[in-house]
Amino acid sequence: MATRKTGTSAKAGGDSHVADTHDMIRVTGARVNNLKDVSVELPKRRLTAFTGVSGSGKSSLVFGTIAAESQRMINETYSAFVQGFMPTLARPDVDVLDGLTTAIIVDQERIGADPRSTVGTATDANAMLRILFSRLGDPHIGGPQAYSFNVASISGAGAVTFERAGQTTKERRSFNVVGGMCPRCEGRGSVNDIDLTALYDDEKSLDDGALTVPGYSMDGWYGRIYRGAGFFDTSKPIKKFTKRELHDFLYKDATKIKVDGINLTYLGLIPQIQKSYLSKDVDAMQPHIRAFVEKAVTFTTCPECQGTRLSEGARSSKIKGISIADACSMQISDLAEWVRKVKDRSVAPLLESLQQTLDSFVGIGLGYLSLERPSGTLSGGEAQRVKMIRHLGSSLTDVTYVFDEPTIGLHPHDIDRMNALLLQLRDKGNTVLVVEHKPEAIQIADHVVDLGPRAGAAGGQVMYEGTVEGLRKSDTLTGRHLDDRTTLKESVREADGVLEIRGAKTHNLQDVDVDIPQGVLVVVTGVAGSGKSSLIHGSVAGREGVVAIDQAAIRGSRRSNPATYTGLLEPIRKAFAKENGVKPALFSANSEGACPVCNGNGVIYTDLGIMAGVAIPCEECEGKRFQAEVLTYKLGGKDISEVLAMPVAEAEEFFAGKGALPAAHKILERLSQVGLGYLTIGQPLTTLSGGERQRLKLATHMGEKGGIYILDEPTTGLHLADVEQLLGLLDRLVDSGKSVIVIEHHQAVMAHADWIIDIGPGAGHDGGKVVFEGTPADLVAKKKTLTGQHLAAYVGR
Repeated sequence: MATRKTGTSAKAGGDSHVADTHDMIRVTGARVNNLKDVSVELPKRRLTAFTGVSGSGKSSLVFGTIAAESQRMINETYSAFVQGFMPTLARPDVDVLDGLTTAIIVDQERIGADPRSTVGTATDANAMLRILFSRLGDPHIGGPQAYSFNVASISGAGAVTFERAGQTTKERRSFNVVGGMCPRCEGRGSVNDIDLTALYDDEKSLDDGALTVPGYSMDGWYGRIYRGAGFFDTSKPIKKFTKRELHDFLYKDATKIKVDGINLTYLGLIPQIQKSYLSKDVDAMQPHIRAFVEKAVTFTTCPECQGTRLSEGARSSKIKGISIADACSMQISDLAEWVRKVKDRSVAPLLESLQQTLDSFVGIGLGYLSLERPSGTLSGGEAQRVKMIRHLGSSLTDVTYVFDEPTIGLHPHDIDRMNALLLQLRDKGNTVLVVEHKPEAIQIADHVVDLGPRAGAAGGQVMYEGTVEGLRKSDTLTGRHLDDRTTLKESVREADGVLEIRGAKTHNLQDVDVDIPQGVLVVVTGVAGSGKSSLIHGSVAGREGVVAIDQAAIRGSRRSNPATYTGLLEPIRKAFAKENGVKPALFSANSEGACPVCNGNGVIYTDLGIMAGVAIPCEECEGKRFQAEVLTYKLGGKDISEVLAMPVAEAEEFFAGKGALPAAHKILERLSQVGLGYLTIGQPLTTLSGGERQRLKLATHMGEKGGIYILDEPTTGLHLADVEQLLGLLDRLVDSGKSVIVIEHHQAVMAHADWIIDIGPGAGHDGGKVVFEGTPADLVAKKKTLTGQHLAAYVGR
């Protein structure tokens, strides 16, 4: 361990003050997740980088231990009443945590993908704009809520009864709320239309299975309601329904009915679907439901507000000829310039604050966004930088800022800017903790903690602690790969066809025409916001035979795990059932085989109100999640709980040998190929890191028949040593006859490409053009674009 000098500030007379001796965050005996009694000392008011392979325990130490305990202790300073409204946090499994300061977490979690959430609402920029227009807008239409697309205009009147001085008095009262919500689309910017042919087969009757909506069947409650309501004959083909019957079936409002003595509510099919599916975020739905919604529902821009979400009144009020809708649709860098020209002493503090927020967007490299951009469409890296904005102008010091790979989604050109921001936070007197893989970001650290040696159970130990220079000389995996540089390929593959894109105009693309070679590895690159994703996801992703693997998070509960997500559990359950002559449902912890005491959770959760809840391993099944009887059934000498506790690599061996099962072995082989051999197949999805989740998706899609694969930054969360394995996987995909298109910033992937398409030259309206297409060698030789210059420096040309 490197030695550190304790910084002390001297008082008059040369004596150091005892308060200045608390200059370390000390962690002793941390055992969260896979950490093995980890003890570290982190210098305060310095930038510390945490390195190591994906799954080595970096997040467990930084987020699960240090940040979690800091937040828990801050929550405990509030009264019991206030704590009742806050999330309860359990104390991390650690012996001693000393010297903590207030932690502010800036992670990669997507900003809520609510259809009403935009970049403007997520950063308070919209709130400030609404106040500005309510003060200076002409004509004046009302207060700030008159410019909000989340507030509807309502009015009403009626009698109000109240008691005064022992007498009951009635008074007529009226109210009027002026909101900015467009009444046609209810502030969503788009309206939907439902294709009835996707809901039912009108040749059949309901009893014969006419309904094709997922989850709607005549065997359950829907059957009882439809048969018992008496509004139509369920044995008659739908096409023979009278006008009245069809209206009642599709559109009838909520109506109370009684079926077999039970009070129920009948609701027409269309409002029922709108309530259960259309009110939710499409991205958060299960794949089969999302597929149904995308097929059955067409979304079109609202004809009344042209997608601005605002009422006519809100759009008519202007400042210097610009409405709030115009302001929100501007590129933020342009909006910042417009706000600079608005001068009015009556709102000077507001203008200053708004200006500071917009300038922060530009400074952090997000000037290409607009405030109307839905927050659910931001990438993980963009979401993280949006969260940074509120902290950049903060006057707080002696705060611990915790970042999770802040360079994700950044072009090498943008990483320098991000490094400057991290150092700016440190130089204000804050402690900055960064989980990072990129060498460019690691080298600015004052202190480095390297975890390893490998991932999962083979990780969780401190391999090195000290300076970056010391890390280079150390014999750790990170130290050996820190200065890795890939060379350009000697020869590139020849394309066997092209994928034509003509006149692409999605978002900032400027009528782009480009041919993407097929049968080779194509890398699409360019600075953040230049239009890479718009080009590929907007013009290629929807085509037949294309498998797009994006960065969207996997939705899953504590019950979901790699075995359920990849479909691996299905052949395993059937093999157990066949071997033992019983039902497959017994081998699911979510079905008949579940332990009756803990309902298949493996733990008993006790809610203690304002205190952190307690999860105790179930005494009945000892945390195995299954009934005792189920565990007596074996396959290849193992019961189902033992199989789910196996790491992927071990399970792969098992299903090739003793428990020979080709269907399961194939899936496990793909999980190993993407570098997830260390994960246990029954590990909850909620415990996986961002990089692990994306590679799990990649493994799942590798089994699909698509001829073209789109990968969106597959190096996200990958250690330098793992990038090599990823390049091998991409080569195998191309050699097996697939066309692979990778949106990527990592120079090692660019150097390995057969063909590069560089979008730029800048971001937002300064981008959207193809500035280069050709081989990596040509890009390096010309050095005309930013990418070319950075790639040339990387390969030493």
